[in-house]
Amino acid sequence: MPLIEVHLIENVFTADQKRQMITKLTDAMVAIEGENMRGVTWVKVSETASGEWGIGGQPMTTEAVKALAAGRKAA
Repeated sequence: MPLIEVHLIENVFTADQKRQMITKLTDAMVAIEGENMRGVTWVKVSETASGEWGIGGQPMTTEAVKALAAGRKAA
């Protein structure tokens, strides 16, 4: 049974967006492996505290991710 792990910085996505991720990732796997596997396809969403995720040697914050998503340069 497949396990899909999604790692996010906390407070970037709403609860509804995370539910959508779970649904759509499950749908994507079922499209590949078949409908009979839906009930055993796991999706795990884990959140990391703002500033505790580094990219390019710099801590990434919730605010920086939201700025990037809005098309602004991250601070």
